[in-house]
Amino acid sequence: MASIFTKILNKEIDGHVITETERFFAILDKFPTQPGHTLVIPKEETDYIFDLDDDTYQKLWQEVRRVARAIERVTGVQKVGIKVEGLEIRHVHVHLIPINKAADFNGTVSVPEEEQARMRDRIANELH
Repeated sequence: MASIFTKILNKEIDGHVITETERFFAILDKFPTQPGHTLVIPKEETDYIFDLDDDTYQKLWQEVRRVARAIERVTGVQKVGIKVEGLEIRHVHVHLIPINKAADFNGTVSVPEEEQARMRDRIANELH
């Protein structure tokens, strides 16, 4: 069965897709820790990040850096934190969380749908 991420990519369910390449895509997190909280996801549905083949693993981190730099420019934050957990959704995904202080890395914030759409467009424009 396709993961929720694959369903978003295939437009079976709604989601804010920021960018898509041949092997990866990035979406805004539906339950963000901060505005601009983004997930970078391989298209290949692999459960555990360390099960990715070497090439995909290396290319994933290149894509993570590319998207993180765009988030930095759009949000103006000091850093973009990274989190990889993979327990709830069994499809590798890297969280990119805009942060200015340690507390920004935890919890969730309510981001109105219109703001999510604006953030998606701003990050996407920064990538292109």
